[in-house]
Amino acid sequence: MHRALIAGAAYFAVVFAFGFALGTIRTLFVTPRLGELVAVAAETPAMLAASWWSCGWALRRLGVAPRSGDRWAMGGLALALLLIAEIGVSVLLAGRSVEQHFALYRELPAQIGLAAQLLFAVMPAVRRGV
Repeated sequence: MHRALIAGAAYFAVVFAFGFALGTIRTLFVTPRLGELVAVAAETPAMLAASWWSCGWALRRLGVAPRSGDRWAMGGLALALLLIAEIGVSVLLAGRSVEQHFALYRELPAQIGLAAQLLFAVMPAVRRGV
């Protein structure tokens, strides 16, 4: 289980760093030209691909056992860290309150992002043969 938790933290860190960079590009350059919905829809496949790759890397590199509990623990920790980091970015960098952050989930772009985050959390459990 220890390896699974370390892998979850590593998985989160890699995907968060990629998402932060891609999200900055989306926010500054794509959203003003195409709108939030199109920008998020365009970003999501890249984020899911990065998540799939990062998940496999963390599983292999850190030798996470194929046991279901270890894989779910890895994904659960990664998701928890991602959601905490996302709230932090929303509050500290975007200047929203926590309530305003959660209100974003009423809109389709944030719902697409949340669906992708849930897939991110499930990836360690569904990746086999790694």
